[in-house]
Amino acid sequence: MTNDNTLRFSNRVDDYVKYRPGYPASMLTYLQTFFSLNPDKIIADIGSGTGISSKYFLDAGYVVMGVEPNKEMRDKSEELLKAESKFTAVNGTAEDTTLPEHSVDIIVSGQAFHWFDKEKARVEFKRILKEDKAVVLFWNERLMESNFEKDYDALIVKHAIDYVKVDHRFTDLKSVQKFFYPGTCELKEFTNYQSFDFEGLKGRLLSSSYMPQKGDSGYVAMADDLQRLYNKYQKDGSVKINYTTKVYAGRLE
Repeated sequence: MTNDNTLRFSNRVDDYVKYRPGYPASMLTYLQTFFSLNPDKIIADIGSGTGISSKYFLDAGYVVMGVEPNKEMRDKSEELLKAESKFTAVNGTAEDTTLPEHSVDIIVSGQAFHWFDKEKARVEFKRILKEDKAVVLFWNERLMESNFEKDYDALIVKHAIDYVKVDHRFTDLKSVQKFFYPGTCELKEFTNYQSFDFEGLKGRLLSSSYMPQKGDSGYVAMADDLQRLYNKYQKDGSVKINYTTKVYAGRLE
C-alpha cells in the first residue's frame, strides 16, 4: 500500500468507475437553491477522480474543471467524458490546483475532503474562487443499520489495511465548520443506495483504497468471507447498501 494518497486508487480505476455510488438528484436541486446557481457558472471539482461528480454537474449544464492528481483516474475521466465539451481535466491537487486566480464560481468536492491538507487547501480555494467563495463538500456515508450492513462493515474492519484512518465518519460538522471559519456552512443529508449481485458487491469492496487487491496478502481470505456474507444475506440475487449523502454547503468568507 502506497503512503502517497494521490496514488492510492491507481490500480482500482475500473472498479471505481463501475461500482462507486453516484449522488441523488435532490442534492443538485438543493445546491441550486442554496447558491442561486445557474448553468453559466464555472465549477472546480476538486479530487474529481474518474469523473463521477463532474458528470453529475455536467449533466445539469455546468462548465466543470476536474482537478485530479492521480494520472490513471484523471485519464479515465477524460476517456469517459470525452464527449463533454464543457469538461476539462486538470493535473492538480486541493493544495495546488494550478487554476488561475479568481477563475471559478464554486468549488465542489465529492468523496475527497478527508484527503486534503485542510489549511493549505483553504488558502488555495480562496485564491481560485471568485468573490462569492462558495464551496460544497459532499460524500456518501455508508450506513450500518441492517444486519447485513453491520456484518459488511465488520468484514471491512477485519481485512482492511487502514480503514479507520480514511473513514468519512471521522469528518463531522465541527471539523468542516473549522475549515469554513470565519465563513459558515450548513449540513444537509439525502438518502442514497446501491443494490448488488455478488460480483458487484466484490467490485464495490475492491474499489476502496484500504482493501487488499488480488495477489495481495489477505485477498483470498477476504474474498471467501465476502462470499459467505453474500450467501447469508442475498435476497433474489442481490444485497442492498444504504448511504446518507452528506452535503456541507457554505462560503469561506
